[in-house]
Amino acid sequence: MDKENTLYIDLKDGRVVVEMRPDLAPKHVAQIKKLAREGKYNGVVFHRVIDGFMAQTGDPDGTGMGGMGEHLPAEFSKEPHGRGAVSMARTSDPNSARSQFFICFKDANFLDGQYTVWGKVTSGMEFVDKIKKGEPPSNPDKMIKVQVAADAKD
Repeated sequence: MDKENTLYIDLKDGRVVVEMRPDLAPKHVAQIKKLAREGKYNGVVFHRVIDGFMAQTGDPDGTGMGGMGEHLPAEFSKEPHGRGAVSMARTSDPNSARSQFFICFKDANFLDGQYTVWGKVTSGMEFVDKIKKGEPPSNPDKMIKVQVAADAKD
């Protein structure tokens, strides 16, 4: 495991481990790591969780309208949006991704080539599956702590 390119996302039910892919999306991975290292993702809710599709988070306002960091240029690839894929949310502008991302519950191949895949869940998908559903969920789950594995104390 490359600890510099592994992200730990602690949820109420357990730890989700994401293998980040700088080979696919170097700018996106750099921004995710910067925000994680600054503690910006800690306590951020999953504001849009659609059963059988995906769980979206990364908005400090929890509304789906906010974001942190610079706008990123699209880094689309051939990487599929399969179960466990971690990809950036954006507006209709392909170059509008900032800090919001989503984790696919199952294959969402209709997104392929239109959103930037920057990682894949390698363990803990069972915890992702338990995230409260809703748009927004009535009492949303949150990312308790997000850290780059190389920095992790626990």
